[in-house]
Amino acid sequence: MPSMSSTPSTPPWDVQRLPRADGSVFLVTGGNAGIGYFVAEQLSATGATVVLGSRNPAKAEAATASIRSRVPGARVRAVRLDLADLSSLRTAAESLDVDSLDAVVHNAGVALDAPPRRETADGHELMFGTNHLGHFALTHWLMPLLSAAPAARIVTMGSFAAKSERLDLDDLQSRKDYLPKRTYGRSKLAQMYFGLELDRRLRAVDSRVASVVAHPGGALDSLTPSRPPVHVRTAGARLCGAPAALLVQGKHAGAWPAVRAVLDPTVRGGQLWGPRVFSLRGKPRHERAWNHLTDTSVAARLWDASRDLTGVELGTVRG
Repeated sequence: MPSMSSTPSTPPWDVQRLPRADGSVFLVTGGNAGIGYFVAEQLSATGATVVLGSRNPAKAEAATASIRSRVPGARVRAVRLDLADLSSLRTAAESLDVDSLDAVVHNAGVALDAPPRRETADGHELMFGTNHLGHFALTHWLMPLLSAAPAARIVTMGSFAAKSERLDLDDLQSRKDYLPKRTYGRSKLAQMYFGLELDRRLRAVDSRVASVVAHPGGALDSLTPSRPPVHVRTAGARLCGAPAALLVQGKHAGAWPAVRAVLDPTVRGGQLWGPRVFSLRGKPRHERAWNHLTDTSVAARLWDASRDLTGVELGTVRG
């Protein structure tokens, strides 16, 4: 009988020493800035091909140049992706020009701080339409590529701001009472419901694709290391942000839960991943789903509404 010390085990997760992923292809929506940029930069260090989905070609070019300057031999490129224009998403998926896709990180998002209420090209409230409906529809067009991979993952980036929010299923578009910060929180909550419901539906058809939800905790620009010209942190911002480091973190660390959700073989579909310390900062860990996220009736009603609003029938592809 072998000794306990010789029993194979999974090594502890190390955010600074990620496993290799040579040959894999990952798509990061909104990979040109913020947390999405750091998700892309960290994934690029694994040897995978990383594709940045961005609606702004100039910002995407700056981000790819920044990653290449920091990650020798990085395989990174960009595709044009506008989640606020549902009619463009099929073309965006086709422009990936790959036979299979090993993971997509649904990270891109719009956050407005003040009125007036704005709408997408399809007539949907901008934050709900971009953050949730855009990713819902994009998943439909990506599903054949994801299903062609051995064990693909769909990682949906939620937000700690969603923890205190509840969906108004009778006013998903915030037409009656528009408060920007609340609408943003609800759009991220809708994404998180979607990610969990998607996994339930994938399991129901015995799909090899898994859907995981992550959130970055508290991630501030003032605690984020500079990546010029993508992000420049001034000395003043660094000093002002220092006290906050006791409770929150920078966007480089905010990327850790999503990166682990993509790479860690122990991660399972239907899980929620976030920072270890009070769900606000620290290394990534699996955490229990928030109570309101376990309401499958809300998730099912949101799914039906999303299907009707986008016109796509998601979840019919086996793999």
